Amino acid sequence: MNQEEYETVLSIHRVPVSKLRSECSPEQFPFETTADLETLPNEMIGQQRAEQAMDFGLSVEQSGYNLFVVGPSGTGRMTYTQHSVKKLAKERPVPDDWCYVNNFENPDRPLVINLPAGSGIQFQRRMENLLIDIEREIRATFSNEETEKKKRSIIDESQNQVEALWKETEAFAADLNFKLERTPAGIQSFPLFFGRPMEKQEYEQLSDANKEKLKEREKQLGEKINETLYQIRKIEEQLRKNLDRFNKQTAAFAIEGLFQPLKEAYHDIPKVLNYLEEYYHDVVEHFSLFLTDQEEENIVAQALAGSKEQQLHRYAVNLLVSHKNRSGAPVIYETNPTYQNLFGKIEYRGAFGSWTTDFTFVKPGAMHLANGGYLILQAAELLQQPYAWTLLKRALQTGQIQIEDPFAERGVFPASGLKPEPIPLKIKVIIIGSYYLYDLLSSVDEDFHKLFKVKVEFDTVMKRNEENRIKMAHFIKNYAERKGLLPFHRRAVAKVIDHSSRLAEEQEKLTARFQDITKILVESSYWAKKEGAPFVDEGHIRKALEEQSNRANHISEQYREMIANGTIMVDTDGERIGQINGLAVMGTRDATFGIPTKITARTFVGKSGIMNIERETSLSGQIHNKGLLILTGFLSGVFAKNHPIPLSASITFEQTYSLIDGDSASSTELYVLLSSLAGVPIQQGIAVTGSVNQWGEIQPIGGVNEKIEGFFAICKERGLTGRQGVIIPQQNIANLMLNDEVVEAVKVGKFHVWAVRHISEGIEILTGESAGAERNAGGRFPEGTIFAKVEERFHKMYESVKEANQ
Repeated sequence: MNQEEYETVLSIHRVPVSKLRSECSPEQFPFETTADLETLPNEMIGQQRAEQAMDFGLSVEQSGYNLFVVGPSGTGRMTYTQHSVKKLAKERPVPDDWCYVNNFENPDRPLVINLPAGSGIQFQRRMENLLIDIEREIRATFSNEETEKKKRSIIDESQNQVEALWKETEAFAADLNFKLERTPAGIQSFPLFFGRPMEKQEYEQLSDANKEKLKEREKQLGEKINETLYQIRKIEEQLRKNLDRFNKQTAAFAIEGLFQPLKEAYHDIPKVLNYLEEYYHDVVEHFSLFLTDQEEENIVAQALAGSKEQQLHRYAVNLLVSHKNRSGAPVIYETNPTYQNLFGKIEYRGAFGSWTTDFTFVKPGAMHLANGGYLILQAAELLQQPYAWTLLKRALQTGQIQIEDPFAERGVFPASGLKPEPIPLKIKVIIIGSYYLYDLLSSVDEDFHKLFKVKVEFDTVMKRNEENRIKMAHFIKNYAERKGLLPFHRRAVAKVIDHSSRLAEEQEKLTARFQDITKILVESSYWAKKEGAPFVDEGHIRKALEEQSNRANHISEQYREMIANGTIMVDTDGERIGQINGLAVMGTRDATFGIPTKITARTFVGKSGIMNIERETSLSGQIHNKGLLILTGFLSGVFAKNHPIPLSASITFEQTYSLIDGDSASSTELYVLLSSLAGVPIQQGIAVTGSVNQWGEIQPIGGVNEKIEGFFAICKERGLTGRQGVIIPQQNIANLMLNDEVVEAVKVGKFHVWAVRHISEGIEILTGESAGAERNAGGRFPEGTIFAKVEERFHKMYESVKEANQ
């Protein structure tokens, strides 16, 4: 092909300047600066699918319709989720308060009571006042004269019975001529001699018969004494029972009236009525607690049973959750979803080498606080906590919140057991996470989709239409006012929208990663304030983008410096057979950039096929290996119609020592193979990107803007010749959002961007020769074309092998 034909080919495939970037016109906006815009409520931009799913999931009340909000960070998913949930929660009823009270029959199983919203603290105070009134009434009743008189009467009656028994026993002893004496050491009996106690000498002088009679009477008296003592013990036991009955009746009478107002106040809450009844009976049973002063308590008794204050805890009310002064349903965002933070905990106190507790040490978790409302969690944090995910599922499946200590069995010290009554659960759980975690849970947990039936998916991009452009302007205004930034001129707003399309890597899209947009807003306002400007203009946006790039381009500058000084060998001028410039994208934590890479190929007779040097040295990824196998498919399909191809070839990325993956260089590798096979040189001032299929069709790739700008930067440092440029896939034109410097260079003809659909179009641009990809009527490629030269080379290889085998 002659020069004129070559120029025609270049012109046909050259991308017009108008398509190198999409520019938003400031005239589209009906304001001068964002200060002129009407203040509107914050709303989500370009996430209609997510908005509809969120509204549906929050509105469905049936079980299992919990939400998993999925999408990349920075898309506003957390802000929108909280805003949506809080907005809906305001319209929902306030849930009940929850209290734990003592189970008087089984203290290790505290009972739960739910009360109307806001009345829990009133119930707690009423019970505190009741306890004070009970102690006052019992003390007053037991200390008054009438009670003491009745008590003395009971005691006197028993004492009279005892005295009567003793008189009877003493009379019995007198009949036997004995005398009884009651001493602290016991009961003693003495035989009488003429009305006085018998002396020992007098006893010795008695005849044996009289001694036997005396012993017989003494035995009878002993039996009588034992019978009397038995009867006295029965009287004393009965006295204790009578006193206990009297005391309990007195206590019951004293406090009965205190419970009646409470029973009337809570007549419609059966659990409270049952609790008050058990409370009443327990106070009557343990009335002595209210009669004992702290300082009079025995030290050992305190240690074993606890102090009076600790023992009176049995009558306290543990107000677990109170919704006093709340309007609407609760919304809880738990940032550290450990098991205890979610499900509550049971605290302990030390006592004699062990840990003890009671129902007053039960503390609530986020599940309790959000019960009747909404709980928001981050998936990454939730899945890192032991037991949290498993027990969250169990709570949602059973509809109950069970407070327990999963770590108790691992404790170093023994701890007393406590298992509070479960609380009924009615909650909407919203988990926010990445696509990876959503897919992971979907694949490994069969219960996941039963419990989280609503997927709220946030996209990374949105349409660049008029509606979203206006919404973006309102977003900029609201953010600027909220963060104290300067107002933005409409030229600056247009520039922000252009940058948004660059981030989205598509001319007709805007990024939904608002975190990246807000960085530019903050930094451009900084530069505007530094200049003393009244508002942010497009120049400040450019300045912010430049400074942002400067802070992150250290690595890219090092690469370009090594290319400039020849350490990394890249040619940007001249011609070479079997050598081409491919384009790759490299990235750091905060930036991505494109760099050219020299790709070389050598072809020779053999049967080993295409040898990928990177693959042989384990520096090639699977996708890159696939791309090279596609090249074999293309060459075989086009040139092995009549006989096999006895080809051996080596291909490599020169001076690369890290893993190479992806297929964006597969078309580049095919070009360099065709160059080597045809013996046709490639223009070194042209770099190539794009993948290829087995039919030779060019397929789109990613990072097209960075690749073009990266090669342009190298050519600029070397000196622009007007013949340099980049070949990209035709489909990637829609992704072009090149910077102003590249666009200007293309506009004046110093740099070029070409787009191709087929490998034959690209090879013509690279070599200046006709590809001749279509066979003529005789089944041959047009003479002198690249494809004809390649086929001729293959034919020679075949003949050479054929001769060698004869």
